[in-house]
Amino acid sequence: MIDVHVHLRDGIQSEKETLEHGMRIGASCGISAFFDMPNTAPALTSEAAIRARLEAGRRAAATVADAVGNEIFYGVYGGVTADTEQIDRIVSIHTELFPAVVGLKMFAGHSTGNMGLTTVELQESIYNSLAHLGYTGVLAVHCEKESEMHPHLWDPSRPESHTWARGPEAEVASVADQIAFARNSGFAGTLHIAHISTAGAIALVRAARSEGMRISCGATAHHALLDDSVAGTPGHLCKMNPPLRPASDRDAVFAALCDGSIDWIESDHAPHTLADKHAGASGIPGFAGTILLIGRLRSCGVSERHLELLCGIRACHVFGFDLPVRVPTAEEHAAVLEKARNAYPWDPFASIN
Repeated sequence: MIDVHVHLRDGIQSEKETLEHGMRIGASCGISAFFDMPNTAPALTSEAAIRARLEAGRRAAATVADAVGNEIFYGVYGGVTADTEQIDRIVSIHTELFPAVVGLKMFAGHSTGNMGLTTVELQESIYNSLAHLGYTGVLAVHCEKESEMHPHLWDPSRPESHTWARGPEAEVASVADQIAFARNSGFAGTLHIAHISTAGAIALVRAARSEGMRISCGATAHHALLDDSVAGTPGHLCKMNPPLRPASDRDAVFAALCDGSIDWIESDHAPHTLADKHAGASGIPGFAGTILLIGRLRSCGVSERHLELLCGIRACHVFGFDLPVRVPTAEEHAAVLEKARNAYPWDPFASIN
């Protein structure tokens, strides 16, 4: 399978996880390709940082491949900043190093790593620059509009308040912005809405796609299986960005996976130590959730062919890859799920069998 959205750790973040551990656990679940996001430490916004990360990733992937007996692919997104010269360089790096540099990533709202480009002026300028440079690859966007957030509602003593501070309207407004910016600039690449989590955003993607826009979206297991009723889990264990949504949005995400409106499953795997989580860190281990979601989709009658599309084939088409895709069978489900759940000190999906 292909996981187009992971946050693997290493280096100064090795206490959270290493590249080798993340890929080893993912591989035990059937994942053979990992697309790593750029909000690493250091951030993947320069050629030096990208080349160093790719080399570390290649070494880890080779070690895991020897252990599991399957080839492992490791790629990264180049991070986009507000610097027009940096955008020029990152597009050149993508051209030179693709497919190892799988695409570009923009944070249209602050999240872990503080890479947010939060004003509409900055975001619009990114699309104008990419259109001017003739970029035709994937631009993945974390969509949460800062002006639609309510930070005053965040109370660290009440974990569930995170869902109030970053409500559904922030995602919907941001997705509407990205579609408008892409259309108005003449952006020729594929706009990818990462970890889509609301019915309103899904409707916007459907409409843009029907009008001929090159647009894709992915969904996580936590947004398809969990809702904000568990957001108050002690120790912030179910805190992530975007946060868990009401059950109506959760059901919309699941339905859109079933009907093909959402292009693929992406884990948004982002482990932290328990101490980090108790201090309020956003992000969860995601591999167990992916396996749980596959099982739930299968039990609801989704075909094996459609599961293959959700687990890699569609991503290959969008990114321009040729990678093998094999989904764990129903018989393998329990074994791979146990490996994923036992690999981390806490399981945000503990309530789901």
